[in-house]
Amino acid sequence: MFFGTYTPRLDDKGRLFLPAKFRDRLTEGLVLTKGQDRCIYVWPQASFAEFSDRISKTPFTNKATRDFVRVLFSGASDEVPDKQGRITVPAPLREYARLDRDCVVVGAMERVEIWDATRWSEYSDAQEESFATLSEEVIEGLL
Repeated sequence: MFFGTYTPRLDDKGRLFLPAKFRDRLTEGLVLTKGQDRCIYVWPQASFAEFSDRISKTPFTNKATRDFVRVLFSGASDEVPDKQGRITVPAPLREYARLDRDCVVVGAMERVEIWDATRWSEYSDAQEESFATLSEEVIEGLL
């Protein structure tokens, strides 16, 4: 499971150091995709394969499924971290997430998210009040 928040910087070649705690699960390869809320999802290859398998079982006749699949897979890129634990974030994904130099890498259970630092701060601040005042269960039986 991935958790925690880290603040690596994107270098001039579009490379990003993965947090050391995440590297073991990502060393064999990973998939970068467009994420929701204009972040980048980073999936271990096995997790992405499982997720893809679940999606493939939904009817392609469902428009929402087709739309989701097109957006997710059209921007996907498989990567292998270099020996220093860096990955190259392709330019189209950097543009989508509006990544500049300062980034935030967030563990999100089975995946990792890469955010522009300013956008993460804005998003996180906006979510704090609703998180603090949850009066209903988000997931049945969890709270």
